[in-house]
Amino acid sequence: MGSERRERMQALGARLRVLRAEAGLTGAVLAQRAGVGQPTVSKVETGRMVPSGDVLDRLSRALGLDELAAREVRELLQAVVAASDAGQSADDATPLVGTSVDGEVRSAQLVRSFQCVVLPALLQTAEYARHVFASVPNSAPDAVGRAVAARVERQSVLYEPGRESVFVLTEAVLRTWPGTPALMLAQLDRLLAVESLSTVRLGVIPWRRPVPVLPRHGFTLCDQRAVVVETFDSDRVSADPVELAAYEETFTRFEEAAIFGDDVRELLLRAMAQFRDLGDLLTR
Repeated sequence: MGSERRERMQALGARLRVLRAEAGLTGAVLAQRAGVGQPTVSKVETGRMVPSGDVLDRLSRALGLDELAAREVRELLQAVVAASDAGQSADDATPLVGTSVDGEVRSAQLVRSFQCVVLPALLQTAEYARHVFASVPNSAPDAVGRAVAARVERQSVLYEPGRESVFVLTEAVLRTWPGTPALMLAQLDRLLAVESLSTVRLGVIPWRRPVPVLPRHGFTLCDQRAVVVETFDSDRVSADPVELAAYEETFTRFEEAAIFGDDVRELLLRAMAQFRDLGDLLTR
């Protein structure tokens, strides 16, 4: 990372940290008010992450900044962007698609995720996640490795008391596979293990049931404060109340169409048997 850009990132972070202290807020409270993950606040304040304009605006509103202070932090962000030159390293690049949801779930007590093609971030094995991140155009191997490690580390929230995670998948997610049948056998085995946790509900909409809404993309609700909308080439975090309500209603409809418990376990075991057969066929 260029020294000039690093210095400007640190200047922006330090200024935001001072403004937060002056407002009498902790990082957790600021994150909650702004509708972002606490790790986002921490990384911005320590100069390890460049916030988007939208995130900076939300932090400014949550801090109650007047126009003068808000203009000051916007100008600091513009200085960071201006310092991004041709010599920028891979570490300075835009975060890989899929990392936004990882940051948001850390501070959420209730995570509800719907997926129609790719497995939810919290349920992916390391090898599955590697394929997800490596499929992003222009992804660097080092960046992929760091993203995979961070994703696996954040999955520890599944085991923390007081948290609840609800996942609803279409059966197509179980049939859309990267790599090899062996990879999917390991992945489905992880789903069986996670499904047994008291902190997790795993549902699948089987192919024999029509979907209540035609799914166009996956999304993850973090408490009732934010939704991460995942598209092919970007992640978008929204705290808009109207949009949140719409996604919550949509998730409820998907959840009502899904099967859970013994029915899901039976479906997973059946899929595993089919992947074993496919693996045998491919190795003949």
